[in-house]
Amino acid sequence: MARFAGKKVLVTGASSGIGEGIAIHFAREGASVAINYHSGQDRAESVKKKAEEAAQKAGAKVNIMTVKADVSKEDQVNAMFEKGIGQLGGLDILINNSGIQKAVPSEDLPMEEFDRIIGTNLRGAFNCARQAIRHFLSRPGGGVIVNNSSVHEIIPKPTYLPYSVSKGGLENMTRTLALEYADRGIRVNSVGPGAIVTPINQAWIDDPKARAGVESHIPMGRAGRVEEISSVFLFLASDEASYITGQTLYACGGLTLFPEFRTGWSSGTE
Repeated sequence: MARFAGKKVLVTGASSGIGEGIAIHFAREGASVAINYHSGQDRAESVKKKAEEAAQKAGAKVNIMTVKADVSKEDQVNAMFEKGIGQLGGLDILINNSGIQKAVPSEDLPMEEFDRIIGTNLRGAFNCARQAIRHFLSRPGGGVIVNNSSVHEIIPKPTYLPYSVSKGGLENMTRTLALEYADRGIRVNSVGPGAIVTPINQAWIDDPKARAGVESHIPMGRAGRVEEISSVFLFLASDEASYITGQTLYACGGLTLFPEFRTGWSSGTE
């Protein structure tokens, strides 16, 4: 029997990248999935088709749907949950995956840009978490939330200030919600990816010199694959992680291990 047979999942920002991989992986393992997108309906429909094909190949009977919403907008999130829960027949798992970033020197950062990034990455995650929790509390069985955070929860990222701030806030939101609802059957965790081969990173992925530069900082010596990251999300959403809540699981090839300390430069030489 598929690990998520009968489960209903909402994945935000699932029209490409990590979100796409997560949605397809859940369908392959028997879950019905609502694929959220903000723009690019054609891409979302393509992911839907891939998820349906993956489920069919695995012999899983699932319901796959797409639903448009800007997660930073409360009314759109409310409508998304109403439609998703209605069409899937409930919700067991929320994957808060939507996220954006833009490089701007902090002294030149317009407040509108700061608000836009915080609005999607942090406000949007809370908008969705709140609606999911309301649903989880409305019926027996609890539920699971897994947030897509980043190594930049704890690693500063100059010129990406609102992105780093949003991920630091997401860590605290994860821990706070986990503690608040731990005794009511609701688990809340995060995944902290490092450098992953996704469209958002296309600039360095397609440039051999730039990619070598990126990967030289990763202790494992390579960027991560979407399939590797989606597996972590599914683990935290599964019963295998039933005693884990309030945690960030870093899937980063060792980036959080302070890789510049691989050599003994800080201790001098003997």
